[in-house]
Amino acid sequence: MKNFILLFTVLIALTINTNAQWTLQNSGTTAELKSVYFTDANTGYTVGLEGTILKTSNGGTTWIAQNSGTTTILNSVYFTSATTGYVTGGGGIILKTTNGGTNWTPLTTGTTESLRGIYFTDANTGYAVGGYSSAGGGVIFKTTNAGSTWTAQTSGVTTWLNSVYFLDANTGYAVGGESTGGRIIKTINGGTTWTVQSIPTGYAMYSVYFASTSTGFAIGNSGEILKTINGGSTWSQLNSGITGVMYSITFAPKGSATIGYAVGWNGKILKTTNGGTTWASQPSGTTSTLNAVFFTSTTTGFAVGANGKILKTTNGGTLGMEENRTENQLNIFPNPASDYINLNMDQNITSDMKMNIYTISGELIKTINLKNKQQQINIEELKSGMYTVEISSEKWSGQQKLIIQK
Repeated sequence: MKNFILLFTVLIALTINTNAQWTLQNSGTTAELKSVYFTDANTGYTVGLEGTILKTSNGGTTWIAQNSGTTTILNSVYFTSATTGYVTGGGGIILKTTNGGTNWTPLTTGTTESLRGIYFTDANTGYAVGGYSSAGGGVIFKTTNAGSTWTAQTSGVTTWLNSVYFLDANTGYAVGGESTGGRIIKTINGGTTWTVQSIPTGYAMYSVYFASTSTGFAIGNSGEILKTINGGSTWSQLNSGITGVMYSITFAPKGSATIGYAVGWNGKILKTTNGGTTWASQPSGTTSTLNAVFFTSTTTGFAVGANGKILKTTNGGTLGMEENRTENQLNIFPNPASDYINLNMDQNITSDMKMNIYTISGELIKTINLKNKQQQINIEELKSGMYTVEISSEKWSGQQKLIIQK
């Protein structure tokens, strides 16, 4: 065992998440809701099964049913202005409103394949993606005239596409997949051509979000969360801590890559405050699957899902009662370290805990289940450098930098 010149104790402030706050809104429906979009802090729309379209004009306090003119499933909603919006759904349906949802008009796409995602880069140019049958997977349609006509594009894949996201007029991404594996495709010429990207998972992807030309995230089956920091040239797996399906991911505010949220099966809501390096589970108050999440500000957000569930937070999911500090502490020493670290846990912490060690780039390299109040952890296999040590249980999580010197 090596001697250490510098030895000190690091106290980690462990934030209790038991007071995370999402409140149930009265949707007035039991139909499953698939997508949600707000045009401002008060005005929002959600769509779902049975042709359901709901609108709120008071920040989610009340939701009013709108006449969609269809009973088919509606999968995605997107607005290009306060009054003009689009909805995609089963059977190749695309609906458009130019008066804030008072009337919805069907547009012609020329496909009967289910359209699952929609995104506009400006008032005129938009993309719809989908696919349902094995012969009709990889569907992408583009409009350059505000939906009057839609032109099929060649995606290069045959799997379903579930979500589409554009950074600018030229650069966009679409994600999908099924039993044959997950897919992420990219265009750099406004959809004229799409290239398949290499990803480290075989699971289908359901949602994609980009904060910049370099940093993006995708989410899908088995709790998979992927991140790229080079525009999709490579993707790395993040540790979500769960195995259930995750359907939607977003960051707040839009364009941020630090504070993010993901929702999915059994009412699961995850939050990261460090760009995806670690994710903490937030109590949603429901076991209904959540299909979509949307934030109107850094703290105000909405999640929608099965059984007509609409949830709202006005504080980023945290009540603000952050306990820790002296009662729940963890001593890590030595730091810097070489061959081992000692963990000295406060006796008030009694639940089982897990320790994850990440590289500075966010790669998970070591996981240990902690059950004793004091443990010595062997780190001989780790190279010199800066690491993040995360300690977590079902109710809280905390992290601290660790320096390893050989």
